[in-house]
Amino acid sequence: MCFHTSTTHKTKKLEEYFRVKLVGENLRPIFDKPSYHLNGFAHPNMLVIPQEKTDVLAPGVWGIVPSNKRAEEIKPYYKEAVKYGGGLNARSEKLFNHFIYRESVMERRCIIPVSGFFEPHDHNKKKYPFYFQNSEKQPLGLAGLYSVIDTYITFTILTKDASPLFAKIHNLKKRQPVILNENMTLNWLSPDLNEKDIKDLILEDYPESNLETYAVSKDLFSPKLDSNIEGILDKQVYPELEV
Repeated sequence: MCFHTSTTHKTKKLEEYFRVKLVGENLRPIFDKPSYHLNGFAHPNMLVIPQEKTDVLAPGVWGIVPSNKRAEEIKPYYKEAVKYGGGLNARSEKLFNHFIYRESVMERRCIIPVSGFFEPHDHNKKKYPFYFQNSEKQPLGLAGLYSVIDTYITFTILTKDASPLFAKIHNLKKRQPVILNENMTLNWLSPDLNEKDIKDLILEDYPESNLETYAVSKDLFSPKLDSNIEGILDKQVYPELEV
């Protein structure tokens, strides 16, 4: 699963990398501020590239909400949905039969640009967070779905069965986010995809050689500490781990 992300690239970098334009200049100072740790369960605002307007970066709320809800129902929905994961992740195996995902999968796919994300490693019933990023520190594009609620975009990040690298790190759930390689990024938002095309894209693996991963502080999981600090991305060595 993917419940924790990091967004530290400037918006200009994201515009250049994904060949898009921020939807409003008033948003630039907001999203230029680095977020070293975004906890999905706080339902933060993040930037997405929506299928309905593929040339823009637009703000979205992390946690997909059914499109029949009203804006004032978003927060109450999150309180109820927390038992189901808060709409933060969507299992790609359920895209075409889940009551929320099937509404979005054909016409409301999105790309979520991140600098990296965190996954837990379990050892002797203790969790150790690991950070994943591009080995050259380029942005990563995660595949997602979204809904539109009045003026709000709400989105979810797609997950799938873990590749060997992710299975080694995320060794309990053995899941991973769907990371879009360059070819997938160009195709994911195409309106011409059919069900088979979408499933085939999801099955494509981002090259493990393009990823760097390492352990970080367990402060990441502490609700009593502010983990949205630059130091949360520092490497930590845990002698008891053999990862």
